[in-house]
Amino acid sequence: MARTTALQTSTAPDLLPDRWRIIGIFGACVASLFAAVVLAVAIGAVSVPPLAVIELTLSRLLSLPRPALYPETFDTILFEIRLPRVAITALIGAALAASGSTYQGLFRNPLADPYLVGVASGAGLGATLALGLNLHHTALGLNATPIGAFLGAVITVAVVVISAQVGRTTPVSTMLLAGVAIGSFTTAVTTFLMLLSPDGLRRAFTWLLGGYNGGGWQPFWIVLPYLIVGLIILQFNARALNVLQLDEEQARQLGINVERLKLTVVAAATLITAAAVAFGGLVGFVGLVVPHVLRMIAGPDYRRLIPLSAIGGAAFLVIADLVARTIIAPTELPVGVVTALAGAPFFILLLRRLKRSVF
Repeated sequence: MARTTALQTSTAPDLLPDRWRIIGIFGACVASLFAAVVLAVAIGAVSVPPLAVIELTLSRLLSLPRPALYPETFDTILFEIRLPRVAITALIGAALAASGSTYQGLFRNPLADPYLVGVASGAGLGATLALGLNLHHTALGLNATPIGAFLGAVITVAVVVISAQVGRTTPVSTMLLAGVAIGSFTTAVTTFLMLLSPDGLRRAFTWLLGGYNGGGWQPFWIVLPYLIVGLIILQFNARALNVLQLDEEQARQLGINVERLKLTVVAAATLITAAAVAFGGLVGFVGLVVPHVLRMIAGPDYRRLIPLSAIGGAAFLVIADLVARTIIAPTELPVGVVTALAGAPFFILLLRRLKRSVF
């Protein structure tokens, strides 16, 4: 008993600083997201003071009297134009970064990203089909492209998983090879369809570069349930992902159902990625860079890394979208161009400065 008490006493000082450090990291990420959202909503063709953004939003959320100090036009700008765009952009960034950190843990590969198992190529094919067939002129309307992208992504990943199965197992290496092969095939089909449909070529190309050009709150409410359910599933399996970093055989010996874990994690990560890609297009480097940075800061524990990645990814993409729509205003860049220009050099710098593996 004395030895146990002494051991607890000796380890307590080590645990307390780490706990507070993680709390501080979470606080910094939340503060960064809050600042990014306020800036993104405030800056535009018509500037809205940040204090006005906060006061008007709080008065709307809490059903308080509207501050008479600000013009009525601010309400239209905030609640009908900018806030819906910033909100859906934050969800897209959160989905991509959370799924990216999950794929990196599942495949034990620091270069894994949300598009590794065919999500991007499948979504691209589905969106191109919707645009090429002019489905937006049907009863689906503007929802045709997101629906096509979502179905294309989910169907492609399902084909990848089924193709990769060997008996009752799904080897990670086989899944990666199947993802590359089927992804290349769907990309080729997408290119062929774009060449056959010159009218849809520009729209499809713009969508493939990433960026949200819709309006209203409907996309936000569509994506939100997928993100919440997906994050809950991923967080529930975070401890198993930690054990999986040892080795699949050791994970089995420790009681982890590895095959069920693979399918569950791939399904959850794919659904939130497909929902994000459906409305945001193919936005690169969010799911690659953000989890890397946070892993270096907070460590490789997926119980904290997945939620941190979601918060950090949301902040990163909100700022990237702000830059995309203001840097050469009134022309707007696809946000995928901004994330690639910022993410690629930064990722190379991270690789050069990394002295030891963080896995």
